[in-house]
Amino acid sequence: MNHRGKVGNVKQLGGIETSVLDAGAAAGVRIAWVDTGTGFRFKVVLDRGMDIADAWYKDCNLAWLSQVGIVKPQLLANSGLNWLRTFAGGLLTTCGLDHVGGPEEDGGESRGIHGQLSNLPATLLQVQQPDAIQDQALMLLKGELRQQKIFGPNLKMTRTISARLGEAAFTIEDEIVNEGNTEVPWMLLYHFNFGYPLLDAGTQIHWEGEHSIPSDPKFLTNPDIKLVPEPLEAHRGSGESVIFIDVAADAQHRSTCALWNPHLGFGVRLEWDKRQLPWLTNWQHFAPHEFVTGLEPGTHPPIGQKKARETGSLGYLKPLERKKIELKLSIITAI
Repeated sequence: MNHRGKVGNVKQLGGIETSVLDAGAAAGVRIAWVDTGTGFRFKVVLDRGMDIADAWYKDCNLAWLSQVGIVKPQLLANSGLNWLRTFAGGLLTTCGLDHVGGPEEDGGESRGIHGQLSNLPATLLQVQQPDAIQDQALMLLKGELRQQKIFGPNLKMTRTISARLGEAAFTIEDEIVNEGNTEVPWMLLYHFNFGYPLLDAGTQIHWEGEHSIPSDPKFLTNPDIKLVPEPLEAHRGSGESVIFIDVAADAQHRSTCALWNPHLGFGVRLEWDKRQLPWLTNWQHFAPHEFVTGLEPGTHPPIGQKKARETGSLGYLKPLERKKIELKLSIITAI
């Protein structure tokens, strides 16, 4: 569609709208709705790691929303399983920056599930709107997240979420820097969570690579790990299937995974650089009324800092060292 000369206010087409939630446990939480003008729109939760809660394509919800919903950031929800009391699900919950996995005791330190990042509020640095008159399609949100304490570690992540009018996609660019004075471990996992109606019986899960399933008996394997079933009685409570994937990549180091709903005729695709995120985890929790799958690119599967150190896979950041990561999510209408 050609809008030139026909639009004076870009909000007719899309753009970014910021606001503050005002009810219940979410009261006071800052958000930003991003509308691409294609029917694809999503809610960035500025006070919760600049993660993404609701997401829609036309009249279809994409994201799994947990019973917890959005709550205010809990800066000390980093012990035991307290993180689960703050886990809204949503399209994206980012895990890290120094631990990804279950609770653990290690070297006199206690770490809660999946780290602190998703409970950090952002300092918003930039909101760039598209411009219909100047034919500028790019829009973006840029913010800064700090995981800090006296004596360290002191990690900063700068996140930029960008989209373009007329494109049903967004890109996340994260830069992590060690602002402390000692070398520190780092781990990161992008916990994308998909729900009904995109996720339904018959939805196909697409990924390639060598995979393994943890031997813990609670990991009850879905009979066809790449095809979504009806809700499973075996997944009530904490029952689930978890697949660790050494994800395949093409000659340009590009890895992808996707969900495809043949009944709806559309799906979503994630793509990233395997050199930045060499692992993919596929979480499948198809419980009644808690029906979700996660596609989770990461520096590691969720094995925890302790096991990553023991296996020699844990990464470290020297003082002032930086790491950059880029992912893209797209709506797809063919597979």
